[in-house]
Amino acid sequence: MRMPGLSGIDLFRELRRRDPDLPVVLMTGHGDIDMAVDLIKAGAWDFLTKPFDPDALIAAATRALHTRALTLENRHLRALAQDDTAPEFLGQSEPIRRLRAMIPMIASTDMDVLIEGETGTGKGLLAQLLHRSGKRARRRFLTLSCTGMDETLVARAFGPAPDPTLLGLDRGTLCLDAIERAGTALQDRLIAFLETRTIDTGRNAVPLDLRLIATSAPLGEHAEALQPALFYRLAGIRLQLPPLRERREDIFELFAHFAGQTAQRLGGEVPALSDAVRAHLAAHDWPGNLRELRNYAELFVMGLSTFGAPAPLSGEIAQAHPEGPLDSLPERVEAFERAAIIAAVRACSGEIGAAIRALGLPRKTFYYKVAKHGIDLAALRKAGG
Repeated sequence: MRMPGLSGIDLFRELRRRDPDLPVVLMTGHGDIDMAVDLIKAGAWDFLTKPFDPDALIAAATRALHTRALTLENRHLRALAQDDTAPEFLGQSEPIRRLRAMIPMIASTDMDVLIEGETGTGKGLLAQLLHRSGKRARRRFLTLSCTGMDETLVARAFGPAPDPTLLGLDRGTLCLDAIERAGTALQDRLIAFLETRTIDTGRNAVPLDLRLIATSAPLGEHAEALQPALFYRLAGIRLQLPPLRERREDIFELFAHFAGQTAQRLGGEVPALSDAVRAHLAAHDWPGNLRELRNYAELFVMGLSTFGAPAPLSGEIAQAHPEGPLDSLPERVEAFERAAIIAAVRACSGEIGAAIRALGLPRKTFYYKVAKHGIDLAALRKAGG
């Protein structure tokens, strides 16, 4: 309660201002019953008078930690319920389960964060989720693209322009998108800001309570892009989002969720999955990651997917029989059969085994029909399907 420069009561009030749900235990050798009652009414978690039994302190801290964990988890769940970006982090793969467990604790801190990942893995979505799950949720969240920022734009954001953009972000979060593409001018400004946490308005230096979350492509591929002084200041917490090909066990769950969202939005139902669609989900490498999977799910629900459905094969049939319209039934059957095989191989990205399973054919029958219809499997494989 009695400290140099700031009393325990003043510290308690400041903590309550910053986070009303933070449990605070106060101790003093100069307290009395009235003081204890007033502080408990004001929201203090516990009040210990010296000398106290160590077990009493341990018990108070244990109860406070348990309550704090529940508070953080509830914040996280509320953010998931309100945020339509959260489904990207569904799944039971080890990397995603570990990430979900870390989000509440990371969101509750003020440390800067560096999020690395390939395109479409959800870096920007994770940055928003960290903001919305923490105590800064009611404050502003601003994304600033580092691509192509010239010195004029840098000065406008960080000063000494008359009204630097970042002044309106006090106690909020700034997301620096594609930090690996930041030019020298921006990197120098960021280093200076992270050193002082102030903005130069040209008249004076204004303190700014601002959390930085930077997103980047995997820096193993861009090792020289960031100045070390900037990298080590930003990477207080460093997260790496896995590409979809490294969490294949999550693909069907994510696809089902995205398809369900689309069907609900369109007022329809999710179509039944064909073997060709299942084969494509299992075999495709998804270079566009979650973004590509979401787009594919939307096309599937709208009936525009080129995998596994007879109707979208009309273009393939036209290619299979360029001489003109198909008259006889045998001609139509053969053209459709050829087109279906080509479509299945393409859907499975050139993986012949997966295409055979998708078509439901014996291996010998598959190769017989390939030879019969003059299909060039080597060319399809070379083209990745």
